[in-house]
Amino acid sequence: MRDFEAAWLTVRLGAITENYKEFRRLAGSAATAGVVKADAYGLGAEFVAPALKAAGCDTFFVARLEEGIALRRALPDVRIFVLDGAPADAVLGLIAHRLIPVLNSLSQIADYGAGASGPRDAAIHIDTGMNRLGLPPEELSVLAGERRARLKNINLVLLMSHLACGDEPKSKMNNEQLARFRASLAMLPPAPASLAASGGAYLGPAYRFDLIRPGVGLYGGAPQEGGSPLRTAAVISARVLQLRRIDRGESVGYGASFRAKRPTLLATVALGYAGGISRALSGKGIAWTADGRVPYVGRVSMDMITVDVTDLPGVQVGDVVELLGDHVKLEEMASLAGTNAYEILTGLKLPRHYVDAA
Repeated sequence: MRDFEAAWLTVRLGAITENYKEFRRLAGSAATAGVVKADAYGLGAEFVAPALKAAGCDTFFVARLEEGIALRRALPDVRIFVLDGAPADAVLGLIAHRLIPVLNSLSQIADYGAGASGPRDAAIHIDTGMNRLGLPPEELSVLAGERRARLKNINLVLLMSHLACGDEPKSKMNNEQLARFRASLAMLPPAPASLAASGGAYLGPAYRFDLIRPGVGLYGGAPQEGGSPLRTAAVISARVLQLRRIDRGESVGYGASFRAKRPTLLATVALGYAGGISRALSGKGIAWTADGRVPYVGRVSMDMITVDVTDLPGVQVGDVVELLGDHVKLEEMASLAGTNAYEILTGLKLPRHYVDAA
């Protein structure tokens, strides 16, 4: 925090590395990668990835080629998988920066192996029911039947899939996808396997295979329904700009959507949807001051939120209010906004400050 800043995001690198170590303990004999796509879920891959490496992480996943190139500059000696795979126009970039594509189709397998003087490291994504990326059953059958020819120039370093409901431990789809993944592995040459991301890692040893890929859990998101056992990694803070007393019946903010039912003390806080606080939190959100929790009243506007501090008369202009952190948990904010932790984190547009504290 700098004295002149009205709102900021504190990223606890120590919490992220402790969460990584928790996943590593959970993984047992399996390896643990770090998923740092979308700029480390909005928290800054250029800081997060080196911290994870210092904690022992040597395998990373990103989504886009450009993310992989940036990460390679920062970390020259780690494995970096690119989930988008190897479209024809990305092949040269993948090779030049020693990135490992997660090949998602027969055409990508062909493009990546074409013209190679020797085998190129690659992963293959098998679609076991997510119906996004990955080889669908018909392409998997073709690959299995012609694997020697089609994989001639591919050094298969990983076979992976992705769970649609890994955060829902009671979902029948988890067992269905596990069975499909096992059947798929039996059709292909032996290679390390990976199925579980953050939620899947908590489903039990059967889902962990050789590598788990925690993402949102590293950043404090709940791996499964029912809350998070992991440490808070992101704290949003903003200052109180002004205090205002209004009488019963007076309105607050755009649209006059809130009318006071009693004489009310309001605090206007210096953050809104331009910084990543969802407008859907209007009249629903919760903030925290040094004395306790306070509700949002009225609409979230572009750069301001109004909270009711009537019951906390010690609040002063210039005080720091927590909008996300130890007292307003990530999953709580996401639930109140009708979204998920991923969207909350990746939507933040605030000055970042990095601390080593856990």
